[in-house]
Amino acid sequence: MDSTAAPRVGESPFAPPLPGDPRRPLGPRDPGDAWVEGDRGRFWGRFGSAGLLVHDPAKGVLLQHRALWSDQGGTWGLPGGALHQGEEAIHGALREAREEAAVPSENVRVLFTSVFDVGYWTYTTVVAEAVQPFDATISDPESLELQWVGIDAVGSKQLHPGFAAAWPGLRSRLTEAGRIAGRV
Repeated sequence: MDSTAAPRVGESPFAPPLPGDPRRPLGPRDPGDAWVEGDRGRFWGRFGSAGLLVHDPAKGVLLQHRALWSDQGGTWGLPGGALHQGEEAIHGALREAREEAAVPSENVRVLFTSVFDVGYWTYTTVVAEAVQPFDATISDPESLELQWVGIDAVGSKQLHPGFAAAWPGLRSRLTEAGRIAGRV
């Protein structure tokens, strides 16, 4: 199991930034970085959100241990976040995964997408296969840790509630995609 740990676990993101400290969030950087609210709840991403589920047959699924200050902090989920205005979900998921986990988009091949839609907000899970191995690296303050986790062990983690609800269906589709391609 590969793992990358972030320094200063549990530090408040609201403490004054230290000179040259790139690990502290500085607030919204894009108009899409905002909450939307409606009758089905409050969700992050004014234009929707997307995340990247990367599967490497040799390593497992790349999971992100979410920073404590984030929504549902301390849970495990996927690198991802708010879409920019007009941004396609696949592009947004690849961009967010590069920003948060240094996932090189040229090393993955998109297999399928799955959309959770509440009418006024969507979350798109982009499922991809690593076609060339890479080392995930924490590259922004949104992660406590990154870890490659075997498919059978994903459910044993304390998952973000949205990912926990989606995982059984995603796992089934990922397994089927592997069977069709002759990898399982």
